[in-house]
Amino acid sequence: MKNNIVTLSFCAVLWLIGTDVCAQPEKSISSDSLPEHPRLLLLKGEEKAIKEMVSSGEAWKNINKFIIDKCDEVIGKPPVERILIGRRLLDKSREALRRIFYLSYVWRITTETKYLERAEKELLAVSAFSDWNPSHFLDVAEMTMAVAIGYDWLYGELSQETREILRNAIVEKGLKPSLMPSNSGWVKATHNWNQVCNAGMTYGALAVYEDQPDLASGIIERSMNSILLAMNDYEPDGAYPEGYSYWGYGTSFNIMFLNAMEKAFGSESVVKINPGFLKTAAFLENMTGPSGNCFNYSDCGQVGNMHPAMFWFANRLNDPSLLWSEKQHMTGKNLPNDRLLPAVLIWGAGITMDRINSPSKLVWAGQGKNPVALMRTSWTDTEAIFAGLKAGSPSVNHGHMDAGSFIMEANGERWAMDLGMQDYNSLETKGVNLWSMAQNSQRWDVFRYNNFVHNTLSVNNQLQNVRGYADISSCSESPEMIRAISDISSVYEGQLKKAVRGIAIVDKKYVMVRDEVESLADETLIRWNMLTSAVVTITGKSSALLTKNGRKLILKVSSPRNIVMKTWSTEPKHDYDAPNPGTTMVGFEATIPADSKAILTVLLLPGNTKENRKVTVKKLSDW
Repeated sequence: MKNNIVTLSFCAVLWLIGTDVCAQPEKSISSDSLPEHPRLLLLKGEEKAIKEMVSSGEAWKNINKFIIDKCDEVIGKPPVERILIGRRLLDKSREALRRIFYLSYVWRITTETKYLERAEKELLAVSAFSDWNPSHFLDVAEMTMAVAIGYDWLYGELSQETREILRNAIVEKGLKPSLMPSNSGWVKATHNWNQVCNAGMTYGALAVYEDQPDLASGIIERSMNSILLAMNDYEPDGAYPEGYSYWGYGTSFNIMFLNAMEKAFGSESVVKINPGFLKTAAFLENMTGPSGNCFNYSDCGQVGNMHPAMFWFANRLNDPSLLWSEKQHMTGKNLPNDRLLPAVLIWGAGITMDRINSPSKLVWAGQGKNPVALMRTSWTDTEAIFAGLKAGSPSVNHGHMDAGSFIMEANGERWAMDLGMQDYNSLETKGVNLWSMAQNSQRWDVFRYNNFVHNTLSVNNQLQNVRGYADISSCSESPEMIRAISDISSVYEGQLKKAVRGIAIVDKKYVMVRDEVESLADETLIRWNMLTSAVVTITGKSSALLTKNGRKLILKVSSPRNIVMKTWSTEPKHDYDAPNPGTTMVGFEATIPADSKAILTVLLLPGNTKENRKVTVKKLSDW
């Protein structure tokens, strides 16, 4: 096959887009050794290893059967149709990817004709769409990946006519639209759009390489440079700025890109992987509590999920303990209908369940654009205490005004929670300007997004400073005080001189939240919030009882003395806000004199736990 790399004409197109991604990558690609089809993820003959794995392990067998069962369900349904939800085709692109990836996988494992025929039907249906909605380019990226996988994996069984239809769709509805300036802002982005779009375009390019060598090689080289921007966002420790759910999106597609490049060009070093990116699997694993729910800050749902990308990390880093949380999903009753699920069986090769042991560290902290600290008393005890402290800034992509916010679990229940995201279309259809991160943007009027409903401080009923930033100042795994501290002063610029928050698990028995603040030249009203799904009863001047599923937790304010304990409704403020049934805000208000220092200390005591009074008097500087 002829050697092809980026051409001058392709770079000229990129120059018109306004990018600098034609700079020479770490390593130029060559088509000299590009495999024949199939060349994406699973090369010819590699099905054998998967079959052996499935036959030797119950968990792998269950995943394989789950995928087959889902394919059998699809066979009786009509193909995916081009139906937009608001401005997005993304729902249909994702369903197409799920169906085509599943069906193509099952065909390669079973060689049963019904799966091949149904996959071809789906491929022809989406290829006949007028377009793949390039105005919202994620839709194009996922659809291009779907058709590329089907085209590549079924290549030898498809007619020349079908191949031509699919190839033309990939080029005309996928690759070429990515060169238009109006569609390609993601090339310079650092968030999940960069990862998903570069992955989708690379799959399309690899699939049609021999027929469109100049276009394909240019697309691939562009992606090799562009995706480094997103991977740099994991520095220095692996904390993903957009949180748990978007980690699952951006990182999974990033791994899809990396693995496709490795398989196609036969080298792990074809794309440079920075240290922070390789550390991010530990971030994701530590984000899940004993309840199985995640620390769902930013735009995120609360339920923890299985992540195919974690199997790639476990193999690459030779650390099966990274799959501790994944193991719970694999061996549970309900597997996720993840559109990338077949990748688990590709990337999980060689890993047996008996090698997946619990992690050794009880604390994980990561700096970066949106730092976080995560701590627990045990990995194996479902009753363990789990707490997370969120630092960072509201200004990050998909960010909320939640700097200083925390979550807390004990006795198998989540006591301090986060509402997480609201469906974007429900806001956009009401005319909400959701994507402006300016200080006075309408985004911050959305109930779930501002600081009044997060587990943090509100000062004089004002919003947090969007451009403020807080890091994790320190953390420790000391058994008597597992802890983390964040200086959150800059998110209260103009409201407080100083604000430092510490979260600690004391003697592995209860949680302490301590704030040290300094007021400005005026008297200051501080509101201390905690969102919960428990039933709340104010039991005294400085205490409240939380009950949930027969379990109890006492919220006790140790300082200051002059406070007003309160609960606040979580009823929506606007017609566009989502309902929040079964939730309550609990906390207190305290008035701080002008030019004064104050200490706010709250204890969260599970069951009949008694606090250690000697520990509670420590200053944050002594933690």
